[in-house]
Amino acid sequence: MNTMNSTKNILSIAGSDPSGGAGIQADLKSIAAAGGYGMAAVSALTAQNTRGVRAVHVPPAGFLTEQLLAISEDISIDAIKIGMLANAQVIDELGTWLATIRGAAGAPGGRVPAVVLDPVMVATSGDSLLDAAADAALRRLFIHADVITPNIPELAVLARGPEATDWDSAVSQARMLAAEYDVLVLAKGGHLATQRCRDALIDAGGVLLEVESERHATGNTHGTGCSLSAALATHYARTGNWGTALRRAKDWLSDAISRADELSVGSGHGPVNHFAALWDGVRPAQAGDPLAQWWERIAPIRAGIDELGFIRALKDGSLARAHFEDYLGQDALYLRTYARSMSRAAELAPDTASQRFWAAAASGCLEEELKLHRGRLDERVPEPSATTTAYLNHLLAAGDDYAVLTAALLPCFWIYQDTGTRLAAANHDRHPYADWLATYSSPEFDAATAAAIDLVAAVHAGADARTRAAMWRAFEASSAHELAFFAQTAADAPEAAAGPRRASGHLAPDAAGHGEPVAAR
Repeated sequence: MNTMNSTKNILSIAGSDPSGGAGIQADLKSIAAAGGYGMAAVSALTAQNTRGVRAVHVPPAGFLTEQLLAISEDISIDAIKIGMLANAQVIDELGTWLATIRGAAGAPGGRVPAVVLDPVMVATSGDSLLDAAADAALRRLFIHADVITPNIPELAVLARGPEATDWDSAVSQARMLAAEYDVLVLAKGGHLATQRCRDALIDAGGVLLEVESERHATGNTHGTGCSLSAALATHYARTGNWGTALRRAKDWLSDAISRADELSVGSGHGPVNHFAALWDGVRPAQAGDPLAQWWERIAPIRAGIDELGFIRALKDGSLARAHFEDYLGQDALYLRTYARSMSRAAELAPDTASQRFWAAAASGCLEEELKLHRGRLDERVPEPSATTTAYLNHLLAAGDDYAVLTAALLPCFWIYQDTGTRLAAANHDRHPYADWLATYSSPEFDAATAAAIDLVAAVHAGADARTRAAMWRAFEASSAHELAFFAQTAADAPEAAAGPRRASGHLAPDAAGHGEPVAAR
């Protein structure tokens, strides 16, 4: 079974937020955005909005157990995210259930769910939310967790020390905590006064994986801790790898924060924009749409692109200039033949509208993008690599079959638009490749991508079964070539990746082989 494509059932155990920005409401949005099926057991009810919490009601602890039993006796649970737990009785009841669900019997399906625990311990005001008994009970709960995700104030409480004011101090406290409770700790730098936000998975031996993102200038960050931990649990359930899960959750949350101001929720600290990427509306929405099915079938390829060192370094600005120029040189060569192939599609197109689209796309490809390449390369274009040549030969081989050719051309629109949206979200004035990232995502390119999808969908609808199969093979092959094209720079030397947690608390290497192309862009 392909873990990237199968739906995973994720259970949130947390308090409610009627304003929708935090708690189980944020968890369910985050789970859905990460591709999971969300469920929720309510541990507490709050009366709150974007300006603060007015009241908290904690139902009897036994009722939480009834909710948990109702779910676990019927539904297989792949991962659990734990948030607000108000008192020792509730925490101990949860601990008893977790001991059963993660024991030999397990849940329906026999799987042992991963557990991400976000310890809600300190209010925004700095006041403690838990009394001494609840604090002790929460620490007992850590034995059932795979990862705990405290923010800086919560980390200080758990480490029994002063609040960290720099990243090294936060890492040190997280390492002490990991050693004391034999658990992975996600240290989060969002509360630190730094230009960039750093997060790291840490065990008793130190940092296992560190990721960072730009700090976005917005006050709308309500529920970020809830959202990140829920996304982390979901991505781990889908991939079986904590490092991959953190990278994907971090990238998604950074984008959601960067676009939080697009929402208009309340007059205080508003929520992040959980579904910003979904609401962009480029991807086909109908579940029965064959092209939507194509898109889902290449999910492992798309995930592989996101994991590449080249993409991650391009996004955060750490990509070496030489590696960037290597990529540009090959892309300049690629665009020449890509433009020729689109011109051929214009010649073969059966109607005027399609002819105009492909002709305009070919012209824009040469006039705008190739011009930018030449400007950066100072007219120095290298010889084509074997990877580039393989991709170009693939496009040329489809030359006289309009249906197959359009399917082969589509991934360069669609995958670039999908990847580019995330790259552009990380852009800023000081980014070393700011002008390049700006070309990756624009309303014009979004519209062109949507038009390309519609054109190929129309061709597919009128094709016979044999042609449809050939279109899919061409689309899949081009998608694999896209991954290989991105992966061909020296930025993607083999690297260790974080994998499933074992009893020791360490991470095993990811067997998926991140950064390795599945076929020649």
